[in-house]
Amino acid sequence: MAQLKNATIPGSLGGRLAELTPERIALGLTTYIVLLFSLSFHEAAHAWAALRMGDDTALREGRISLNPIVHIDLIGTVLLPLMMFVSSGTPLFGWAKPTPYNPANFRRDRSLAVGHVTVASAGPISNLILATIFTALLFVAVRLGLIHSERDPALILLAAGVQINVVLAIFNLVPLPPLDGSKVASFGLPPALGEAYDRLMGPYGAWILLILFATGALGAVLAPITGLLTTLLFNMAL
Repeated sequence: MAQLKNATIPGSLGGRLAELTPERIALGLTTYIVLLFSLSFHEAAHAWAALRMGDDTALREGRISLNPIVHIDLIGTVLLPLMMFVSSGTPLFGWAKPTPYNPANFRRDRSLAVGHVTVASAGPISNLILATIFTALLFVAVRLGLIHSERDPALILLAAGVQINVVLAIFNLVPLPPLDGSKVASFGLPPALGEAYDRLMGPYGAWILLILFATGALGAVLAPITGLLTTLLFNMAL
């Protein structure tokens, strides 16, 4: 087990174009399948939470589903992972089509703020749950002797599940529109602070996010957090 302590997905940190060997292609496809499942689980969690709050908009659109087809976004689910696959060999990040909901349909026994925060936080929470599940499966696989090396397909699949879901959870909690964290901040803060937040982030939040993402500043801020949490989970499993 000691030899697996530093396990990670091969090529996930690479900066040059990946050599498309059969092994690399298999790795990319495996990682992409885990990404699709994780994104679908995330959006289905939003839809399920909205239904629990009394709104069936997403249900009527078929979004309470793990079928990735109903959640696909051309850029976030197809083009970006493809670009990551070509550049590094492992599509570790993406996003799906936002899940629609109508707060006017929320149950009257819950405040509007509670409904918004519940629906918004359901996505990141679902990814943390998946990361924990993948960690538990990795723990069991190692203890049963099912993983024998850092190139073992089972290790690659389970490690991808941990890494991808940690990244999705932390990224989506960033309090900038259109990410889930913006709704949590807007409706979770005291009313006066929430209104001030909306006045600032409403017109500028998406641009701030785009600039931070394009310059790499967002990655530089989030990498220590995702790295620490991923390492913690790996240490628990291995």
